[in-house]
Amino acid sequence: MKWRGVSRTLALLAVLVGLGCSSDGSRQVVRLATTTSVYDTGLMDTLVAAFSRAHPDHSVRVVAVGTGQALALGERGDADVVLVHAPEREDRFVADGHGLRRTTLMRNDFVIAGPESDPAGVSQAVDGAVALSRVWSAKADFASRGDDSGTHIRERALWSEAGLAPEGDWYHEIGQGMGATLLFAAETGAYVLTDRATLTVLRRNGIQLAELYGGDPGLDNRYSLIPVTDARGLAGALVFEAWMTSEQALAIVEEFGRSEFGVPLFESAFE
Repeated sequence: MKWRGVSRTLALLAVLVGLGCSSDGSRQVVRLATTTSVYDTGLMDTLVAAFSRAHPDHSVRVVAVGTGQALALGERGDADVVLVHAPEREDRFVADGHGLRRTTLMRNDFVIAGPESDPAGVSQAVDGAVALSRVWSAKADFASRGDDSGTHIRERALWSEAGLAPEGDWYHEIGQGMGATLLFAAETGAYVLTDRATLTVLRRNGIQLAELYGGDPGLDNRYSLIPVTDARGLAGALVFEAWMTSEQALAIVEEFGRSEFGVPLFESAFE
């Protein structure tokens, strides 16, 4: 089942118009395409603000989209640097000459959330593929981002690992970011694959979803930064890359969310 929102599409088009500019007064503009999870949690706003203080001669313009869209923006020259979380796609992007290099910066993990009653018994699964096979067997409602994002890519990989092709009225392809998909799942009592950070933030804000399956090493979720090879603002992208791998930036990542949730929402994975 498809569910499409017009507002997000219009917002994306408006942002892309803004991304077409390469200068902001006397400041060098860095056009960043990033995943919705990093943006929706507030981490990207915090990092961009700190970068701007360290480099007042640069301005970062952010568009938050799924990984597939972010990489497409890079391929078209509509982004100078991308922050994404789908390793195989990232390697292909660099191998095809679109990106200079891939640097893994941080990580969290994926979990499966859903109604507290857990009618499919997902909490009893031994791995992610088995968890989704339980949803399939029960034909319980499942909300998929359906947007070629890093989360959607990982979800499809889990279905493939389970040897299943989800379809039917119980399977809802939202075509939206992580936050909107979680809201849909909460409203409909559906299961959903999500990064832990976004789920944590929205649960604090009152969303009614239980974390039913997690802590699986196979659901590790790593985010990488890639400067775009032919970027119009490549010089600025390289300044941003250098700062994002600095001790200052990684310390922000390590502490983000700790004061509110008792644990950080992301961990540094830079080596």
